Amino acid sequence: MQGQAAVDQLLEILDLRQVDAATFTGDSPQTGAQRVFGGQVAGQALVAAGRTVDPARLVHSLHGYFVRPGDPTEPITFHVETIRDGRSFSVRRSTAKQHGKTIFFMSASFQVLEEGLDHHEPAPSGVPGPEDVPTMRDWVEKYPSRRSVFNASPQAVDVRYLGQPGWVPPGDRDAQAQQRVWMRIDGKLPDDPLIHACALTYASDLSLLDAVLSYHGEVWGPGGVVGASLDHALWFHRTFRADEWFLYDSASPSAGRARGLASGRMFTRDGKHIASAVQEGLLRRVGA
Repeated sequence: MQGQAAVDQLLEILDLRQVDAATFTGDSPQTGAQRVFGGQVAGQALVAAGRTVDPARLVHSLHGYFVRPGDPTEPITFHVETIRDGRSFSVRRSTAKQHGKTIFFMSASFQVLEEGLDHHEPAPSGVPGPEDVPTMRDWVEKYPSRRSVFNASPQAVDVRYLGQPGWVPPGDRDAQAQQRVWMRIDGKLPDDPLIHACALTYASDLSLLDAVLSYHGEVWGPGGVVGASLDHALWFHRTFRADEWFLYDSASPSAGRARGLASGRMFTRDGKHIASAVQEGLLRRVGA
């Protein structure tokens, strides 16, 4: 499933069912995966938090921890705690549970629109546009063994690596200190800013830990590394549309003790810095 059909399914997943003023439930796509994708539960947790906040207040940051793997065959319950509603900021704590246990929790902060100092570092220069780099389907054609995995998962996000994806076979990936990926939601989203923030949250988890592997020329899977997200932080700096191209410029400042840290900046095609992400993951070597 690709394009608007996959995006519509993503919107259904983000459209949580409200149980009461502070409780929501959501489902996962049935793809045969053994655990819930981290970006999905983070996006859903942000939806739950945002639905308890005045829509005039836009999310500006979130900090989440992945506590347990989620079960994709069971609904997820989200409980939102109101920490504070001030004159300018609202803070929420959103907790995701399955089988009576917490699998993820997040703190999210929302702010009224204000004017102030405005600057940002420039976007990377000399970067090929998304039309000039291979699509994921191009990579799958090169590595047909990945076709079943690719076809089994809805492709709601168009992801285009400027280098090699993290799942190529061992030895086929160049070591690069910087990882750059073009992304966009591969269809039309509604105009609701919260939906775009939740969609960007979903997409931000798709390739960030790849930057740790990229530093060493490592890959995911047999003969490489297996891993899982431990925590994830995201800051939203400026308004944006997640269904328009943005460059995810990522690097890894440190890795050690079976953990790797990655940070990424997101820029629109015209160079506007819209968001920043930081994530740490558990990374363990596996045999061939």
